[in-house]
Amino acid sequence: MRKSKTLATWIALISGSVGLHRFYLHGFRDAWGWLYPLPTFIGLYGIERAQQFGQDDRLSWALIPLIGCSIAAAMLTAIVYGLTPDEKWDACFNPRGPASRSSWAVIIGVIIALMVGAGVLMATIAFSGQRFFEHQIEEGRKLSQ
Repeated sequence: MRKSKTLATWIALISGSVGLHRFYLHGFRDAWGWLYPLPTFIGLYGIERAQQFGQDDRLSWALIPLIGCSIAAAMLTAIVYGLTPDEKWDACFNPRGPASRSSWAVIIGVIIALMVGAGVLMATIAFSGQRFFEHQIEEGRKLSQ
């Protein structure tokens, strides 16, 4: 079965954090595909804990960055798929049959993945840094009293 670079890019863009792009390309026996949802769902659990117990819940602020990293990794995967030359794509996923031809849909997917991935990665770093420094200030106040 032929594997479309456009479809793989968009699957990674839309649902890459749960590994659906891996199942599309490698089938349901792909071990990496089954590992993708784990950090995503742990990060979602962290968000749920933050909503339940407030933003001072230390476990939630340790878990939330996992979903940001999962989404950023999925966007990076979409970028790599989209920027893979057609000849190399065909050698990996379509060894027989006619050559693939990329369209503008791939480029648009790469652009969206770049924007979303950069935004999510910056937000994850900012959130983690803020929590880390708030914790350091809190511990410093405890020591000074």
